[in-house]
Amino acid sequence: MTATDPAMTALAHSWSALSLLHGRIESSVERALQAEHRLSAREYSLLDVLSRQHDGEGGHLQMRQVADAVVLSQSATTRLVTRLEDRGLLARFLCPTDRRGIYTDVSEAGLRLLEEARPTHNTALREALDRAAGEPALAPLVTAVEELQGEARPV
Repeated sequence: MTATDPAMTALAHSWSALSLLHGRIESSVERALQAEHRLSAREYSLLDVLSRQHDGEGGHLQMRQVADAVVLSQSATTRLVTRLEDRGLLARFLCPTDRRGIYTDVSEAGLRLLEEARPTHNTALREALDRAAGEPALAPLVTAVEELQGEARPV
């Protein structure tokens, strides 16, 4: 393979389109969440992931699992958790069966903010996808994203 190999060029163009779509969606969601709720897209994502935890076996995520879920390094996740904890949106606690394990849970204030922010997030996401669907290079990616969840587009 060479740098001018058509298959590699096509692959690079596809990756570039995927990166562009991701960037546009994240930027739209970030602006909307910041404007309406003083919440970043990463903060929203963290609250959302943690809100899906439950009590019982395997119900809480360890910090490394949280880092994987929000696609951040462990140190960046710790800083993010600390910021949200300082705002009263999260709380950390020790694992009852392993005192070395630290879990994070969403506070009542965090759950309220998440529920207030969810429509803003979803609207910004939908609008960003709709805009991207009008661009020939991005339209197939939008379709793929929608099909991943079996979502039928509203008519």
